[in-house]
Amino acid sequence: MSEIDQIKAPINENIEIFEDRFRDSMRSSVPLLEKITTYIVKRKGKQLRPMFVFLAAKTFGSVNDSTYRAAALIELLHTATLVHDDVVDDSNERRGFFSVNALWKNKIAVLIGDYLLSRGLLLSLDNNDFHLLKIVSNAVREMSEGELLQIEKARKLDISEEIYFDIIQKKTATLIAACCACGVASVSENKTYIGQMSEFGTLTGIAFQIKDDLFDFGSNEDIGKPTGIDIKEKKMTLPLIYALNQSTQKEKRYIINIVKNHNEEPKRVVEVVDFVFKKGGIAYAEKVMNEYKDKALALLATFPASESRDSLEKLVTYTTNRKK
Repeated sequence: MSEIDQIKAPINENIEIFEDRFRDSMRSSVPLLEKITTYIVKRKGKQLRPMFVFLAAKTFGSVNDSTYRAAALIELLHTATLVHDDVVDDSNERRGFFSVNALWKNKIAVLIGDYLLSRGLLLSLDNNDFHLLKIVSNAVREMSEGELLQIEKARKLDISEEIYFDIIQKKTATLIAACCACGVASVSENKTYIGQMSEFGTLTGIAFQIKDDLFDFGSNEDIGKPTGIDIKEKKMTLPLIYALNQSTQKEKRYIINIVKNHNEEPKRVVEVVDFVFKKGGIAYAEKVMNEYKDKALALLATFPASESRDSLEKLVTYTTNRKK
C-alpha cells in the first residue's frame, strides 16, 4: 500500500463518492464542454485538497452532504485557476498530460475556466452554503493577489523573505487553509475549531510550497520536475533569497544579472543552482520548512485523537518528504 493510500484509508469511501459527485457537478449538455471536462477528470492528481477537506471534517464530526459540496466547490475553483494559469503561463503541459489550452486553444480554455468557476458558485448558492462560499472566495482572492505580487516582484527581483512568505501564504497556503476550514465548517459551527484548522492548513501549505521550491534545485534523488524552472521564470524562492543575503554586493549583482538576463542559458542556470548550494540556501530552506511542519503537527496534536487526525499527521509529513 502506497503512502497516499495509507493516508486515504479513513476516507476511502468518501473519496469514491466525491469523485462521482464531482463529475456530476461539471456535467453539461454542450458536447464540447462534456468532452473537455471528462478529459480534466481523467487526469486528476493525488487529490490532496479533497483529502484535507474530508480528514478535517472527520476530525471534528461526521461527513455529510455539505462536506461533499465543500470538496467539490474547492476542486471546481482550484481546477478553474489551473486552467487559467496554463493560459497565462503559455504552458502546454499539466501533470504530464497536455493542458486544456494546448489541445483546445486559449479562448476555449478561458471559457472552460469560467464555466468551472460558475459551477462552483452555483453549487454553493443552490444549497445555501454561504459560509463555505465565503471561505473559498476569500482564498481565490488571495491566490490572485499572490500571483500578481509575484509577477510584480519578478520585474525588479527585489524580494525579501517577508515578501516571499506573503506571496506563498497567499498563492499556496490559503487554499489548503480553505480546505481545512471548509471541512470543519461543513460539520461544525464552532468558530474556534474552524480558525484553528485554518491555521493548521496555512502552516502546512507554507511547508508544502517551500518543498516545491526546493525541487527546483534538484538533488541526487529522482524528482518529478526539471531543475531550474523557477530561475528561468525569474521566481525568487527561499533558497535563492537566503543565498543572496549571504553574498557580497558583487556576487549579488552577478547572480541577479543571470536570473534577469541569462535565465534561458542552461550553463548559467547551473551556476545559480551551484551558488545557492554553496551559500547554504538549500539547508536553510529545509530548516525553515521543517519548522513550519513542526508547528502544524503541534497544533494538530491539540485536536481530538482519531484515525482522521493520524492521517492528517501523515499527510503533513508526506507534503515535506515527497519526491515530486
